[in-house]
Amino acid sequence: MSTFTLVVIIGLILIGIVGIAAAIFLKKHKTERLQTRFGPEYARAVEESGGRRKAEAGLEKREKRVKGFAIRPLAASDRERYLASWRKVQAEFVDDPNKSVTQADQLLGDVMSTRGYSVSEFEQRSADISVDHPLVVENYRAAHEIAVRHASGLASTEDLRQAMIHYRTLFDELVSEPELARAKAAGV
Repeated sequence: MSTFTLVVIIGLILIGIVGIAAAIFLKKHKTERLQTRFGPEYARAVEESGGRRKAEAGLEKREKRVKGFAIRPLAASDRERYLASWRKVQAEFVDDPNKSVTQADQLLGDVMSTRGYSVSEFEQRSADISVDHPLVVENYRAAHEIAVRHASGLASTEDLRQAMIHYRTLFDELVSEPELARAKAAGV
């Protein structure tokens, strides 16, 4: 075998090794990026889809879908109106917890719509919210699950109180996002 042929073979082997190493690095980087971006939602997606590859494809699909939305912060007037509506819903909980939970869910849908999120069926809505709010989307799911149980007559007043707490977590994040963003930018 000539020296030239040997150099070409070694070169091809090295290119193959570098290609494999690059593919492994990129895959690992993608996984780390998605884990960082989605936090606990990443683990949930892996568990639900039955594997990392399917979960990551689904999470990337969510990102692409939400990127197509015109997500915007609330105007000050909208923020004040929603805060006043939340205070009213919360105050009415004592007299009518059933109605308050329903109104809280509707109010969240209104806030999401105003912000630019799709307000389709619940699973799609929660998947969309998970892209920008992965740390609180589980609260939204828990509140919705309680509301579904309540519709079947299987939720106690304490369950409804927990639903309101869960709804409040997402509500606070959706309504106060500009303040949170400014605080993060200032390093607070």
